[in-house]
Amino acid sequence: MKKHLLTAALFIAFLLTATAVMAGQTKYVFFFLGDGMASSQIQATEAYLTTIHGGSATLAEDLLKPENRLNMSKMPVAGMQTTYDAHALMTDSASSATAFACGIKTLSGVIGMDENKTKSYKSIAQLAHESGKKVGIITSVSLDHATPAAYYASVSNRNNMNDIATQLANTGYEFFGGGGFVSPEGPARDGDTSNNIWALLSANGYEVRNTRNAILDLKENPRDKVVCINPVLPDSSAMPYDIDRINHYPSNLSLAEMTETAIANLYNKKGKGFFIMVEGGKIDWACHANDAMATIGDMLDFDNAVGAALAFYEDHPKDTLIVVTGDHETGGMSIGHATTAYKAYYDKLLAQNSSFQYFSDNQWAAHKTEWEENTCPNVSSANNLASNSEMLDLMMDVFGLDYDTLNDYQKEKLEDAYDKSLCGTNDNTDAENMLLYGYYNPIVVTITHILNEQASVGWTSYSHTGVPVPIFAQGKGKIAQLFSGFYDNTDIAKKMADAMNLPDLPVEK
Repeated sequence: MKKHLLTAALFIAFLLTATAVMAGQTKYVFFFLGDGMASSQIQATEAYLTTIHGGSATLAEDLLKPENRLNMSKMPVAGMQTTYDAHALMTDSASSATAFACGIKTLSGVIGMDENKTKSYKSIAQLAHESGKKVGIITSVSLDHATPAAYYASVSNRNNMNDIATQLANTGYEFFGGGGFVSPEGPARDGDTSNNIWALLSANGYEVRNTRNAILDLKENPRDKVVCINPVLPDSSAMPYDIDRINHYPSNLSLAEMTETAIANLYNKKGKGFFIMVEGGKIDWACHANDAMATIGDMLDFDNAVGAALAFYEDHPKDTLIVVTGDHETGGMSIGHATTAYKAYYDKLLAQNSSFQYFSDNQWAAHKTEWEENTCPNVSSANNLASNSEMLDLMMDVFGLDYDTLNDYQKEKLEDAYDKSLCGTNDNTDAENMLLYGYYNPIVVTITHILNEQASVGWTSYSHTGVPVPIFAQGKGKIAQLFSGFYDNTDIAKKMADAMNLPDLPVEK
C-alpha cells in the first residue's frame, strides 16, 4: 500500500512539474498597458461603440452584442489588481510601471529602483532579453516616458529623461516605436545626463525611422535594431490623440499599426520568441484633461492594438500569452452624472472631431489672438461669450455643443471660463477656479465637462485615483488562468516571469 501511495505521489509530482515546465515555455508574450484605464474607461468606450453602431447605450441587448464589446473585455480570463504604491493610495505611472516590470513597490516618480532609491532591479523585459527573446517597447507617448522606461531603465527621478534615453540606447532591444524623445541632446533638468541620444543610438547599431512608409516597410524588411518615431508629434514628443490622427494627421501610424509592425519585425519562427510591451499612454492624458471623446478615441486605438496581438494568437495559440490591464484610473471618470440620473446619451459625443489639445493649440489659439485685445478691456461684461458668434460657432463645429440649448447655469459656467481663458481673470475666487479648471484651459475643459455631462459621463479629478483596475488574459493552454483572481500589481510581473520561465522576481541588477 505504501509503495502504491509513493508511486502515486511521484506521478502527481511529475505531472505538476511537467505542467510548470510547459507553462514556462510561453514563446510569444504581449503586455498591454492602458495608462489611466480602469472599468469606467472600458464601459464608456463600449457604450460609445454601441451608439455608433446604431444601438442604445441603455439597452443590455445592444451593449452585449459582440461588435459593441472591446477585444480586451471578450478575452476569456479576467481578474482585478490593486494599484497603490509603497506610500500612496493614488500611484503615479513610474511606480506602477516599476511594479509591473520589476515586481516591487516603490515611490511615485521612481523607476526601476526601491523606495530608498539605493537598489536597482531588472525588468521582465531585460530578463526576457537575457533569455534570448527579442524585445519590443511601444508607446503613444515619448519613448523616455515613465511607463516604457520601467522596462529598460533605473532612475531615481522619472524626469531625468536624457538619462532614461541613454539607458534605452544601451539596451540592445530590437524594436522601439511610437513617440520620440523629450530631451535627446541635453539634460531635461538639473542632475540629468547630457548625452546626444541620436549619436548614441547610431553608435549602438540602431536605425531611426520616422516616416510612415519607412516604418511600415519593416513588415517586409525587418531590421535587427530599430527605433520608429511617428512623423508628427504635436505635444511633449508624443503621438497625437487618435481622434486628431484620424482627422488631422493621416501620415502618422496608429498604435495598432505600430504594434503590427513590431510583431512582423520581431517574429522569427526559428527564434526563441519575443516580449512586447504596448502602452496606450494618452488615455491617461485625455482623462487628466477630462475629455471623454479623446479618451474613447485612444481607448479604441489601444484596443485595436490588442486586436493585432489576438490575430497573431490565432496563428500561434499554443505559444502565445496576451495580458491587458491599466496602471491606475485617471480623472475619476464615472458612468453616470447627477444631471442625467439613470439615462445615457452617448450620441451627444458623436459630433466632436478634435481633442481638447488640438482645439486649444489651433482654433482657440487663433481665436484668442483675434479677440483678446478688443475684449479684455471690457472683461467685466456679462456676455463676452454670448455676444461672440465666432466662438459659439467654434463650439458647435468642433464639439457639437449648441449654446442655445444650454441652461442658464451651463451658460454662466462657460461665460466665466471664457473670460478666464481669454483675459486671465473672471468673477471667481482662485479656489473656485482651481476646482473648476485645475491647470487646464478653462474654456476648453468647461466645454468638455458640459458635453460629457450631457452624455452622462462625469469627472471628479484632474489626477489619478486609487480604484482597483481590471486585468484580462488569453493564452497558451491554461497559462492565462494565472491572471484570474484579485491580487496586487506587483504580482503581474511575477506571473509573467513564471509564464516565460524567468528567474523569480525581484532580481537586483
